[in-house]
Amino acid sequence: MPTLLIADDHPLFRDALRTTVLRIWPQARIHEAESAEQLYALTQAHGDADLLLLDLRMPGQQGFEALRQLRLRHPQLPVAVVSADEDAQTMRCAMEQGALGYLPKSTDAATLAQALQGILDGEPWFPPDALQAAAPGAAQPGPSALADLTPQQTKVLQMAAAGRLNKQIAHELGTSEATVKAHMSAILRKLGASNRTEAVTLAQRWGLSER
Repeated sequence: MPTLLIADDHPLFRDALRTTVLRIWPQARIHEAESAEQLYALTQAHGDADLLLLDLRMPGQQGFEALRQLRLRHPQLPVAVVSADEDAQTMRCAMEQGALGYLPKSTDAATLAQALQGILDGEPWFPPDALQAAAPGAAQPGPSALADLTPQQTKVLQMAAAGRLNKQIAHELGTSEATVKAHMSAILRKLGASNRTEAVTLAQRWGLSER
C-alpha cells in the first residue's frame, strides 16, 4: 500500500484529502504536517514516501520555497502541489520546479481521485490547458523541442512510447521510479504536453526515433 504525506495548514482540506486517499487505497499510510517545520521533519522521517501533497502556503514557508527546498533535500520524493491558486503561471512554475502534478483546491472529488491514481502510476497531472494558458502569445514547442531533451529523458520517452510502465523503465535503466517520474515531468514541460499520452503523441508526430 502507498505511503502519502499531506502538508496543508487547513484541517478541513487535510481531512478531504485523507478521505479521498483512503477511498482509493483503504490501507494507505498517511502522515500529515500543518507547518513548514513539521513538513521538513516529516520528509526527513519519510523521505521514501510514494507521494507528498504540498500546499504552497503554510506557516513558516510561502510560495515555492518549500518545493525548492524539498527538491534539494529529497530529490527522489514525488511532489504534487495542492493550492487555491488557479493562476496558469503558478501552475507552470510548479511544473518547472519539479512538481509531478498541480491540484487546485476546487477540484471535485472524482477528478482528484483520478489525478492521484494517475500520479502514483507515473502520469503527471495538471489542469487541462494549463501550459497553453500560462504563456499566451508565446511560441508553442515544435519538433525542435526533442533536441532539448537530455539523453536520459529521450530514453524514457522512447520507452514510454513503446508502452513500458514506469516500473519497467526504471528497471531497464537501473534507476528508481521516482527518477523516471521526474524525467517525465521535465519531458512534459519541454514538449508543452499536459500528460504522458500527449507527450508520446507529439514526440511521435515530430519524429521521435524508436529505441
